[in-house]
Amino acid sequence: MQQAVLKQPPGLVRQGVLGAVLEKPCRPRGHNPQAELERLWRLVWAGCPGVGWQRLRRLEGMFGSLELAWQATATDLEHALGGSTRLNQRERQQLEAYRQTHGAEPIGQPPSAGQRRQWAPPGCLIASDEAYPPALLELERPPLRLFWQGRGALWARLAARQAVAVVGTRRPSRHGATMALRIGRALAEAGWPVVSGLAEGIDAEAHQGCLESGGRPVGVLGTPLERVYPRHHRQLQAAVAREGLLVSELAAGTPGQPGHFALRNRLQVALAQAVVLVECPHASGALHSANLAWDLEMPLWVVPADAGRVSAAGSNRWLGQGATPLLDPMDLINSLGPGPLLRSSGAQASGAPGPLHNREAALLAALGAGASLDQLCERLRQSPAAVSERLLRLELAGLLQSEPGLWWRPC
Repeated sequence: MQQAVLKQPPGLVRQGVLGAVLEKPCRPRGHNPQAELERLWRLVWAGCPGVGWQRLRRLEGMFGSLELAWQATATDLEHALGGSTRLNQRERQQLEAYRQTHGAEPIGQPPSAGQRRQWAPPGCLIASDEAYPPALLELERPPLRLFWQGRGALWARLAARQAVAVVGTRRPSRHGATMALRIGRALAEAGWPVVSGLAEGIDAEAHQGCLESGGRPVGVLGTPLERVYPRHHRQLQAAVAREGLLVSELAAGTPGQPGHFALRNRLQVALAQAVVLVECPHASGALHSANLAWDLEMPLWVVPADAGRVSAAGSNRWLGQGATPLLDPMDLINSLGPGPLLRSSGAQASGAPGPLHNREAALLAALGAGASLDQLCERLRQSPAAVSERLLRLELAGLLQSEPGLWWRPC
């Protein structure tokens, strides 16, 4: 059996902006105006078409800050982004159009409430945020932003890779679908969050099994959060958001592209401790997840299937390459042991308020049955930035849940 150890294979090392981010301390308690300003500028540039980690690193290095990079001329930007980060003509036009759209000063000093709402809405993580899973920074293409909806307390589990990814084909056999359902149920009953892609077939069955057993599913989408794909998964996606977590690196309104579904595979693996490949043919995105898990020396379990079945030809081949056969979901549970949610259930059931709950009693009292950000600022007589940071801590602790319109309610 493989050991659940994450090692860095060649090409997955931290460098540049990633290294700088990791050397910085976690966001300090209390409001830090300079840290907030840097975060907002990173979010501004993260929304620019064609700007990824390499170009972000180059801009910050050449100009000293992303704020100064924004104020540079088009010629200076073109010179700064040379070599491997050179922009083509279409990308230059997109960058200038983006800057013109948002004006010379998209972020003021200090930022206005409207600017904070625009650039740093609830449910958005970047690499400098405390809740951002560090394993994502080991990827060749870490997500600049992660948009999420649901139970924020699960981020602590995902950051520690205390979850199991279940992947497979969109068109499984009856045996494959049944096994995915059983695996989802067994993981949930053992206290393990179940990570999958909310696609047709294996993904949907694993999520459904997790929900049926009262578990915490984590859906990593290949679309923005507001889009449901396939469309008939509307109820399933809503249930995952309500009981677990929806995650996407795509901002609202991003046009759909086939490559987006392949990109999410790396996120599923980086958020998990082990990967279960239920069934897939030779040409399947699930094989990319399996390959990445194998390269990272993660436990890879494969459900055996009929040797003559085309839909299982890709997954069956892994059985000859050293993956662990999974004949019974309980074999997986016995190997993994109790999950993090099972261990914490007794403490949650006691109903005793924790340290954070006691520290933020005034905010929770001001919240009541639910309140907007503006209402809380007025009641507490604090700035939107300070209240937002307190709300985020409570949300990540599982005490609050955000809703559309900058509205929060207790869980």
